Amino acid sequence: MVAVAIFSFILLDLSPIDPVSTYLKGAAVSEAQRTILEGYFGTNVPLPTKIFNWLMDLVQGNLGTSLIYRAPVLDVIIDKFTASIVLMALSWLLSGLIGFALGVVAGKNKGSLIDKAVKVYCYAIQSAPSFWVGMLILMVFAVYLKWFPIGFGVPIGVSSTDATFAEWASRLVLPTLTLSLVGLAPIAMYTRNELIQVLSSDYVLFAKSRGEKGWDLVKNHGIRNILLPAITLQFLSFSELFGGAVLVEQVFSYPGIGQTAVAAGLQSDVPLFLGIVLFSAVFVFVGNLLADISYYLIDPRIKESEFGD
Repeated sequence: MVAVAIFSFILLDLSPIDPVSTYLKGAAVSEAQRTILEGYFGTNVPLPTKIFNWLMDLVQGNLGTSLIYRAPVLDVIIDKFTASIVLMALSWLLSGLIGFALGVVAGKNKGSLIDKAVKVYCYAIQSAPSFWVGMLILMVFAVYLKWFPIGFGVPIGVSSTDATFAEWASRLVLPTLTLSLVGLAPIAMYTRNELIQVLSSDYVLFAKSRGEKGWDLVKNHGIRNILLPAITLQFLSFSELFGGAVLVEQVFSYPGIGQTAVAAGLQSDVPLFLGIVLFSAVFVFVGNLLADISYYLIDPRIKESEFGD
């Protein structure tokens, strides 16, 4: 986290982002007034001093004040992430379950029409940017078919506290569908390839000689051996999930952490942008930690081997 904080700060400091110029918005001010603003925003001090002050504030839990929202960065992140957590959780769960199921079906029926269809879909969707997929889904289901609202988290003119569950859920469908369709491709292809390797192994051939076949063979000898690596890949996709949410929320104007990150970058809100970067790093680290913990819950042999050592 220290390394992420330092390098993120350095990269942002070297970028064209200038909070003073953004704050002035082209207004003519004297050199003395600009110097006062540079002192307020801390842009007129050497880089090592900036980094030291940033780290000291970070240790105390102070991420600064957002220039856009005029509120503590931590409060803004918590508020926006609350809107995004349901979107990302549903997308992550659906992409994992559907992707794993498609991978198993394709691997079991290697060379069949369904296997070729799954491969074509995965190759196509992995080559397409998530924002393009989102725009396509938006045009089809919201503009042409008019089945769902075009965007936003709640209807225009309605506060989030006054919106009904149906109004909120209907605006969550298309962003969730987009992230799920994009996220299931890697897990489906990985599961398919792993299952094909397992089904060609010696112990599976021995099981076939004993009369095992069909889904019983896949269930008893295939899924058990591909489940752990598939779960690892799914938890490691936290970083891709967060990055996809940034683009998808922008397409659907969904008021979450992704759209807030874009706004912070475009409007030179350095404290908020840095806070979101650190938060995304924690998000990925937590995903890796959950993957490790899940091993103990899924495969008791790992726990037994450690106790045996």
